[in-house]
Amino acid sequence: MLKFSKFILLSALLAIAAGAQAADDKAAADKPAALVNGVAIPQSRIDMRIKAAAQQGQPDSPEMRKAIRDDIINLEVISQAATKSSLDKQPEVAQQLELARQSVLAGAYVQDYAKTHPIADDVLKQEYETLKARVGNKEYKLSHILVESEDEAKKVEAELKKKGAKFATIAKAHSKDPGSKDNGGELGWAVPSNFVQPFAEAVLKLGKGQVSDPVQTQYGWHIIKLEDTRELKVPTFEEMKPNLEKRKQQEAVQKLIEDLRSKAKIE
Repeated sequence: MLKFSKFILLSALLAIAAGAQAADDKAAADKPAALVNGVAIPQSRIDMRIKAAAQQGQPDSPEMRKAIRDDIINLEVISQAATKSSLDKQPEVAQQLELARQSVLAGAYVQDYAKTHPIADDVLKQEYETLKARVGNKEYKLSHILVESEDEAKKVEAELKKKGAKFATIAKAHSKDPGSKDNGGELGWAVPSNFVQPFAEAVLKLGKGQVSDPVQTQYGWHIIKLEDTRELKVPTFEEMKPNLEKRKQQEAVQKLIEDLRSKAKIE
């Protein structure tokens, strides 16, 4: 019974100590880090900047903390001088201040929405399976020649069929694609879903070493060569999860904005 009483007492003391420490921490955060002409700069403002710097990869150090404190003091000194000069009353400055206020509020609202509306794992897994099906299990090494008209494409096609014709040489001479022309039309390794539909459909019909008939897209007319294929190693769900979550959150926020606009009275 004595041991049990000691345990209860120890737990109570630890709880009190923890509460006191939390209160001390809160008081430290609320304590002014500096006074500038009687205006208090709260420690929490400096802590927020330190946290942001750490998230950007800057190592925490006394020098970094001092630099941030000095920077915030400088901002306070300058803003006080600007207010004294009534610059905050100028229409353009007032508009910029209002836009800054709205930006901060909008950012806080979006962060709060994302926090209170997490994306369920089953939704992310469904997105992952959809993505896997769209990407497929193969990568394709492609080259292409892009021209502006069907007539040009047919002339290039005829030239490619000549004995000894080299695709890369003809691509350098005729292709209008600045990103691949100088490399003989090489597009590198990719999955068909990365391309517009007519181009992707033409790729899937080709065998290794084959050249397509002219294919029209919104960019012009293409002649495509399949150089090679290889198995595609698809990342696991856990590897893809952060990116999938980010994408679904962006979609949710976009829908939120559309819903808010639809309910707003805009004249």
